[in-house]
Amino acid sequence: MTDVLPDLSDPRTDPRAVAQAAAQVIAERTGAARHDVALVLGSGWKQAADLLGRADCEIDNTDVPGFAAAAVEGHSGTMRSIPLPDGLRVLVYGTRTHFYEGRGVRAVVHAIRTAAAAGCRTVVLTNGCGGLRPEWAPGTPVLISDHINLTATSPLEGATFVDLTDLYTPRLRELARDVDASLDEGVYVQFPGPHYETPAEVRMAKIIGGDLVGMSTTLEAIAAREAGMEVLGISLVTNPAAGISDAPLDHQDVIEAGQAAAERCGRLLAAIVERI
Repeated sequence: MTDVLPDLSDPRTDPRAVAQAAAQVIAERTGAARHDVALVLGSGWKQAADLLGRADCEIDNTDVPGFAAAAVEGHSGTMRSIPLPDGLRVLVYGTRTHFYEGRGVRAVVHAIRTAAAAGCRTVVLTNGCGGLRPEWAPGTPVLISDHINLTATSPLEGATFVDLTDLYTPRLRELARDVDASLDEGVYVQFPGPHYETPAEVRMAKIIGGDLVGMSTTLEAIAAREAGMEVLGISLVTNPAAGISDAPLDHQDVIEAGQAAAERCGRLLAAIVERI
């Protein structure tokens, strides 16, 4: 385990310095001077990422400055470095820090800042979510076209003004549709969590333009844009959102939906990453 660095939540700590330190550890452990694409695995995506290729290095999160062990069932507490045939290298995060864990926004976006420090110019953000459209059955992957951030916070600090007009890169969404023309897209709404949304909150999300609801992704996407990275967001609809159906919500259903859709999502991820 690495020496403990200052707490990211401490305002005296420079989060970018911690990210640089983390990237240095990753470079030393993997033997790779840089990585090109970062992939953040959300609930239900673990098995899908296994189809990307064989990792030549796997690192425990707790061995890298600023990272913590996985806090959610179905997530992996390791990061992997996967070389691709074209010479590119993918940094795969088996888990993420969620806003509801209470570790602060800096911790939530630390993986993104570390990926940028490691050389990544593109990040693929995946998540498991509730769907607001009845035609999206559990196991349906959906491209994120835009988001609504209901966490009432931002990873940006000070007078940092960042344009989010095309945050979810249109070029990457088009590339994904070239891989799978059946892919639909929608607006992702992040609630703070960790409780699921109420039916009334889901109705509100729909009224304000949402199609998908979950507890992650938006803060990471903003941090990626600040770092100059291209962003592709893909949600896996693991269940109808509260009130869309009469079924109760259970995290085990999220995991099972991911397992059922693993092969399709894995092929999709592999084909997209190879083309990036």
